[in-house]
Amino acid sequence: MVGDTNVRAGQCHCVTVRFEATLSDGFNSVRRCTCSYCRMRGAVVVMVELGGIRFLQGEGTLTSYRFHTGSAQHFFCSRCGIYTHHQRRSDQSLYAVNVACLDGVSPFDFPEVPVMDGVNHTNDTGKPTRRAGTLRFIPAD
Repeated sequence: MVGDTNVRAGQCHCVTVRFEATLSDGFNSVRRCTCSYCRMRGAVVVMVELGGIRFLQGEGTLTSYRFHTGSAQHFFCSRCGIYTHHQRRSDQSLYAVNVACLDGVSPFDFPEVPVMDGVNHTNDTGKPTRRAGTLRFIPAD
């Protein structure tokens, strides 16, 4: 990890699941999504290539959830319930990792987060992924 800022340590809330994630493009891929599941979950995510997550402990404690087409697989800790990552539907060679699980990172560290249109998903429409808007964080005085 030393010298490689794209490798980040992470964990769930109860620290049962610990991992290292190699970010595909640093934090340049940060985003949210408007699909029904992401909208309820509210996580800000960053991309990691398939094989870019190395579990240090607790991988067997992860539970997964699939819905709609079953293509995307969402993982969360079965003890504390925290969503750690998911395999993406639109590009199954990528994981999206919850930035709030990465050590020293908060979703509020990003003043602007692109929000992708997951309601009109590219795999359903056949059209390119559309940006639905931007989530902004403006700190109080």
